[in-house]
Amino acid sequence: MTKVKLAAMMFLEFFIWGGWYVTITTWVSQTLHFNGVQTGLISGTTAIGAVLSPFLAGWVADNLMSAQYMLALLHLVGGILLFFASQQTHFGSLYGLMLAYAVLYMPTLGLANAIAFRHITNSKTEFAPIRVLGTIGWICAGLLIGFYHADATALPLRISAVASILMAVYAVTLPSTPPQASEPFSVGNLFPVEVRRMFRDKSFLIFAIASFLICIPLQFYYAFTNPFLNQLQVKNAAAIMTGGQMSELFCMLLIPWFFRRLGVKWMLVSGMLAWVLRYVFFAYGNPDAGVWMLWLGILLHGICYDFFFVTGQIYTDRKAPAAYRSAAQGLITLITYGVGMLVGSWLSGLVVDKYATILADGSAIHNWQAIWLVASACSVVVLILFTAVFKDNEDDADSTLGTTPLVVDTETPRAIPEAS
Repeated sequence: MTKVKLAAMMFLEFFIWGGWYVTITTWVSQTLHFNGVQTGLISGTTAIGAVLSPFLAGWVADNLMSAQYMLALLHLVGGILLFFASQQTHFGSLYGLMLAYAVLYMPTLGLANAIAFRHITNSKTEFAPIRVLGTIGWICAGLLIGFYHADATALPLRISAVASILMAVYAVTLPSTPPQASEPFSVGNLFPVEVRRMFRDKSFLIFAIASFLICIPLQFYYAFTNPFLNQLQVKNAAAIMTGGQMSELFCMLLIPWFFRRLGVKWMLVSGMLAWVLRYVFFAYGNPDAGVWMLWLGILLHGICYDFFFVTGQIYTDRKAPAAYRSAAQGLITLITYGVGMLVGSWLSGLVVDKYATILADGSAIHNWQAIWLVASACSVVVLILFTAVFKDNEDDADSTLGTTPLVVDTETPRAIPEAS
């Protein structure tokens, strides 16, 4: 029953995000006629939210307030902000409300992970089947928006606002997840020394740097794929993009199998390689004879996301001290969805504007091939650097077990007793 509750939590958590995030850039660029930089900044509010808030939420969840109540509070206020944001038409007011919302929403990603990890025994095998419901939630949101043909409207924000308030009510029914640490509040405690010490591990440091770098080209996909497909006049773009989440669902169920055979490094490498290929397919695809390339680029999302980000969450949980896993998940959220995507939102907007032609009615057409090739080139650089320098000792330990890596679980001393 506990796992069912955790899975339902993941469903709502990602239904909310998938409801507004995929299409907001189409709404602001094609209906409100914001330029590329403004569009990128709107999409990048989640990055600023991730930079400003995860450690605060992590400290509260680890020291002061039970994680499930923190989750409820953030979603309640967030739902109200989303509703008001859906009524805005000017960049300044919309940006301000979305930024405030993002500061509240982004910590909930780490909190949801922390709640799930606390109530399972083995993160390698039990987390993925729970997290997969988040992918299903994202798919359902996209299909709903596609059903109403609402890509270029404010309706997705209103749908997410209602879902956020429902999540607030549901969160109070989740298993009790009280604080595990006890430290007075201070600026230093927003970045616990136990979490900072994780960077002394060379493999984790390289992983953190690669996570930051890969999120720069990642933002091209999140901010501009839906406008790209709509500008190519691909029908039901939001619904079609759920094909990426469908592949994510399939890949997530296979994570335990791949984990045993590939290990951390090659899981992460596979995820980054998929980003390179995806952008190449987007660059040369079209809605006619090359539509298969668009579909393949979308379907690669399962490998892109699961093999890098879900693997990264599990890797972070394995490396983190048991009492500070909320803060550690906040750390990886800050590095990826925070600093990396913040830089990416600004850079992607500049690149999109560079290859844009403004029409008389204020709309724009773009050289999408050049835009996607820039994103692919950035991904190639990160892939090469990471492959050359990353080494994880636990992968070596698993490789010595031959064809039976499950006989000895190398993560047991860290993860299993505390069941974060």
